[in-house]
Amino acid sequence: MYPPSRKDFISLTLSDPHSQNYNNGKHRRQSCWRKWKQLSRLQRSLILFLLALLLILGLLSYSSITEHWRGKHFPLHAKLTSHTQRQKSVINFNGLSFYVAKWLFGLGVLRLEAVCDAFRHAWKGYKDYAWGHDELKPISKSFGEWFGLGLTLIDALDTMWIMGLKEEFAEAKTWVEKDLSFNKNVDVNLFETTIRILGGLLSTYHLTGDQLFLEKAKDIGSRLMPAFKTPSKIPFSDVNIGKGTAHPPRWTSDSTLAEVTSIQLEFRELSRLTQDPQYQEAVNEVMTLVHKLPGKHDGLVPMFINTNNGQFTHKGVFTLGARADSYYEYLLKQWIQGGKTEDNLLEDYLEAIEGVKKHLVRQTGPSKLTFVGELSHNRFNPKMDHLVCFLPGTLALGAHNGLPGDHMDLAVQLMETCHQMYKQMETGLSPEIAHFSLQASDGSDVIVKPADRHNLLRPETVESLFYMYRFTKDAKYRDWGWDMLQSFNKYTKVSGGGYTSINNVRDPLSTGPRDKMESFFLGETLKYFYLLFSDDMELLSLDNQVHL
Repeated sequence: MYPPSRKDFISLTLSDPHSQNYNNGKHRRQSCWRKWKQLSRLQRSLILFLLALLLILGLLSYSSITEHWRGKHFPLHAKLTSHTQRQKSVINFNGLSFYVAKWLFGLGVLRLEAVCDAFRHAWKGYKDYAWGHDELKPISKSFGEWFGLGLTLIDALDTMWIMGLKEEFAEAKTWVEKDLSFNKNVDVNLFETTIRILGGLLSTYHLTGDQLFLEKAKDIGSRLMPAFKTPSKIPFSDVNIGKGTAHPPRWTSDSTLAEVTSIQLEFRELSRLTQDPQYQEAVNEVMTLVHKLPGKHDGLVPMFINTNNGQFTHKGVFTLGARADSYYEYLLKQWIQGGKTEDNLLEDYLEAIEGVKKHLVRQTGPSKLTFVGELSHNRFNPKMDHLVCFLPGTLALGAHNGLPGDHMDLAVQLMETCHQMYKQMETGLSPEIAHFSLQASDGSDVIVKPADRHNLLRPETVESLFYMYRFTKDAKYRDWGWDMLQSFNKYTKVSGGGYTSINNVRDPLSTGPRDKMESFFLGETLKYFYLLFSDDMELLSLDNQVHL
């Protein structure tokens, strides 16, 4: 039994002719300090958080009172507003309170929380109006179906795990376990299903170690294999995962080069995990065939390949944009994934980058921005898709893995250009396609044609910013990313939940919402924002992991 508490406490005042007056009030302060130091780090953090929260709320209240009486606003330093209710802020630190919050928590923590808020808002729309379906239509509060496989949910699994959103992850996992079935009479696109479904399941298995996701990955992987049953071993674009049949598109027997050469990472990893070589053998054969094909131009490849004869078609047109982009990205990543032992992949990648520098790299006239254009039958076109903004990150990854240093120089220059594709637009959001001015007399670097003004919430630029920050630690890449996130929140966020792609990045007052949230907004765009702002350099380390 514990003794009763002492009731005979008395206050003493001690006096010494050679010292200052001492009383036990000071002793109690020292005792409080010792007790504070004895608290765990978590307990101290929680107490500081609550005190800081009270301080911020007080300052915000003070700001509101002074604004009411003086009619004078503090400047907004961080404001993420709704698409349809721009007066309603998600994060709205006014004046001094923003700086107090920044000092207390650190700018990185505030930015991370802003990304998590964006994800939760997007997830709310998906859960409320599109649960279990492929895509959210946030304006009409409905859903769109592509394959009927829950694309958004599966694509977002690893993002939720990385962000620590345990409740959201748990409910998504329950859906995968109980409701996800691939035994459906439905045609799916080989490439899109591989990168969104198979890739999403494999990534989540690696993060969680949960066999559920590996078993689902094996199921969909085996159902995609009929695509490779072609005369040339170049896979068909479409597979019926219920019937086990495959076919090309109705209008052609060609497949796009990017699609047939950008499924390798996932299939190779599936073989490694299952110890079943059939997946890796199928995709490696594609790369071997492409390596040997005639019709390249200093390592640059045409956009189409025929599934019957295995030859390039539509020769003479070379781009790093749509239909060819990820061929170049996956050359490097496969080489790294395979332990840097597959010389053909490295050879093709290095030759291609030299071809890019020789034939496609130019500078704008007004500001000398470096960009990557296109070549059509030896005629240069100063056109660059937003998709090409994967290249700065890929070049930086190569340089980090021992490839020539001038690759990093080009990465820095191209990253600036991708940033300007956002910055020079009135909404702060990049168009899908940009054209560049070659004449010094032109007024601006970036020209956007009416048909190219849309923004699809794509991840390429923020992914490259993530790579660039990880390798250089230059804070400007985080600042650029923060500006982008604010613009997404201001112009694409929908009040009831979700984000929407827009038709016009040049008109802030009439963006023309397209009523569609692509699955990659959750699966890639927000994930890379989070990784960009995280101070944990071991979170998905680029030294021991290859990002799909």
